Amino acid sequence: MDKIYIRNLEFIGYHGVFEEEKKLGQKFLISLELDTELREAGIEDNIEKTIHYGYVAKTIEKVFFSKKYDLIESLGEDIAREVLKNYKYIEKIKLEIKKPWAPVGIILEDVSIVIERKWNTVYLSLGSNMGNKKENLEKAIFNISQLADTYVTKKSEIIETEPFGYKEQDVFLNACIEIKTLLYPKELLYKLLEIEKNMGRERKIKWGPRIIDLDIIFYNKEIIEEEDLIVPHPYMEYRDFVLKPLEEIKPYFVHPLLNKRISTLRKELENNETKI
Repeated sequence: MDKIYIRNLEFIGYHGVFEEEKKLGQKFLISLELDTELREAGIEDNIEKTIHYGYVAKTIEKVFFSKKYDLIESLGEDIAREVLKNYKYIEKIKLEIKKPWAPVGIILEDVSIVIERKWNTVYLSLGSNMGNKKENLEKAIFNISQLADTYVTKKSEIIETEPFGYKEQDVFLNACIEIKTLLYPKELLYKLLEIEKNMGRERKIKWGPRIIDLDIIFYNKEIIEEEDLIVPHPYMEYRDFVLKPLEEIKPYFVHPLLNKRISTLRKELENNETKI
C-alpha cells in the first residue's frame, strides 16, 4: 500500500477539559499517514487519480475549528471520519494529535494520541419468513444504508429457501449484501440488533420464524471470537441460503479459517447434498 504523509499541521485552538484551555488556547500539531494507491496517478500524472493534500489540510482545519472539544480523542475521531468520508482514494488513516503545551504541571515535550481508522468491508446475510418477506428484506437493507458512516455497495438477488433447523415454519426469502463501514464489529452488531428489534423481531424459538434476521458473515478477513460475536459466522459453509447469494456478489472471497473461496464452498455443499 502506498502512503501520503502530512506532518505537523499547526493550529492554535481552544480544546481541553480545563476552562483555561478553552479561554487561553494552545498549540496543536496534527500529522496524518494516508494509505492509498498511487500507481495510476503516477503513470498518468493526473491529480484527479490521487489525493489533493491541500484539500485534506483544509478539511482538518474546518473540523478543528468547528467547536471546542474536551478531548483530543473526540477531535481525532471527527477528523478521521471526515477525511475518510470525503476522499474516496483514502483506504486507511493514521492520525496523531500533539499538545505541546499540555497543562500537566511538569515539563514535557508534548502529549499526543495516535489513532488508526479505515473502511471495513462487511458481508451480511438477511432472511425473513413472516409477513411481507420481500418488503422486510428491502426495509432492512434501507435501514442498514441509513446507519452512520455505512454504505451498501452490493446486493444479491432475493432467493427462496427451505427453513434450516426448525422445519415447522414457512419458507424463507434470503439475500446477502456487501457494505463499507467505519463501524467496529461490536458497534455494527448492536446496530443490526436494534434494526431487528425495531422491525419486530422476537427470539422465541431457535432457528424459528422471524420477521427479519441479520447476520455478520465476514468482517474484512478478521477472525473474531467473543461471547456475543463470532466471525466468520459459524457453520455458514453448510448453509446454502448464505452461500448462494454470497457467491453471487463475491464468489472468490476466501474464508479466512477454511482457506477456501465462496464458490468452492458452495460447490462442495452441492456435491454433499447430491450424495445424500
